[in-house]
Amino acid sequence: MPNILILGGTTEASALAQVVAARGLRATLSYAGRVASPKPQPIAVRIGGFGGVAGLTKYLRDEAITHLVDATHPFAAQMSRNAVLAATAATVPLIALTRAAWTPEPGDRWHTVPDVAAAVASLAGARRNVMLALGRMHVAAFAAQPQHRYLLRYVDQPEAPPPLPDHHIVVDRGPFTAAGDEVLLRAHAIDLVVCKNAGGSGAQAKLVAARALALPVLMIDRPALPDRHQVADIAAVLHWIAHDTDRGV
Repeated sequence: MPNILILGGTTEASALAQVVAARGLRATLSYAGRVASPKPQPIAVRIGGFGGVAGLTKYLRDEAITHLVDATHPFAAQMSRNAVLAATAATVPLIALTRAAWTPEPGDRWHTVPDVAAAVASLAGARRNVMLALGRMHVAAFAAQPQHRYLLRYVDQPEAPPPLPDHHIVVDRGPFTAAGDEVLLRAHAIDLVVCKNAGGSGAQAKLVAARALALPVLMIDRPALPDRHQVADIAAVLHWIAHDTDRGV
């Protein structure tokens, strides 16, 4: 019987949890703990970090994990790197469930930058109304450009305000609609959308809305990750678990 560890925090991880539960497979879904109230899951849930590569390696061995699925966010680079190293050390097969990246479509006005630091530097200049659609982890970096008015959308109300002199917080949980995001962008007179190339359909509404309003988008590229066995759909993960022909480590 497989004993699966799913590194989660994404809609794909939750969907995989539903499927493995329906099939009666033993599995645990691990959250980093950044969301105060994650939605209920049909499998065991673990919240919090592992303590780096050594901690994750120990967990894989102690819990007799047979399959490791990295279904973290495409920008959770450190966790993904740790997963590759820990899986190798513990000789546990690894697969990554990763959504396809977004690509620009006709009418899009994208400017692509390699990382958050480059995005911050790109905001030098006159005051603008900027939607920071990249989660709370990187918001503090934009304090280096305090001249702008920032629109932030969080899943939970933050315990402390972000270090941005002029900002507005919207607390809401997706998936969002293009029509709803168009209303949001209009209501706050947004001049620029800043986001990470997360991919998938759940967070794409803001891009569709920006296209409809002819707004520029500052798109942050995905970080480079080690080579690993990677798929884009749950069916491929289930096939891998069932057959275990490519151990993916």
